[in-house]
Amino acid sequence: MNITWNDFEKIDIRTGTIVEIKDFSEAKKPAYKLKVDFGSLGIKNSSAQITDFYSKTDLMNKQIIAVVNFPVKQIANFFSECLILGVYNENNQVVLLNADKKVSNGLKIG
Repeated sequence: MNITWNDFEKIDIRTGTIVEIKDFSEAKKPAYKLKVDFGSLGIKNSSAQITDFYSKTDLMNKQIIAVVNFPVKQIANFFSECLILGVYNENNQVVLLNADKKVSNGLKIG
């Protein structure tokens, strides 16, 4: 299915830095509860099933790419406010997307 440029412009994709990580034991699949700093947009919560390749130590202060304008989604007792983007590899494990150079938090992807 093709989308239009106007469709793409509706998606707000931004850079952010992970500033807090907790285990998400209530999730059905292994996941973390994350707080991500998006600069002027503030800090947003996200649930991410990224435990295959990333430890909490690996993730602290890691810059990521996320969609920040989805509606809030409740996952168990947690409210996820953004969707961290990654690529599913051949084994359905997530590899995070990020900028290849450090940039400011909250910058728009386009």
